[in-house]
Amino acid sequence: MASGRSEDARGPNQRELNQTTIVAVPIAEASAKVRTGPPEDDEDDLDLEVWAGVLPLRLEPGEPEPAPDLKTGLRAPAYVTEYRRPGP
Repeated sequence: MASGRSEDARGPNQRELNQTTIVAVPIAEASAKVRTGPPEDDEDDLDLEVWAGVLPLRLEPGEPEPAPDLKTGLRAPAYVTEYRRPGP
């Protein structure tokens, strides 16, 4: 997913290829499995001269953008202007 990573890291071994399936399906909705914490590398990979870790990505709310046909004089309420994502 990061440009250049495949040239930096080792390719998959046969066991990993055997455990991988690729399917093509049209997407109408999607969800993701998300994990936290450091990577869980195989013992054989720990001696490789390849960086391992986590690149945190975050979404942050921007400035509210009113609808183009919003009635004149209406302002965004506090639940919009002060919105913060729930979480730790």
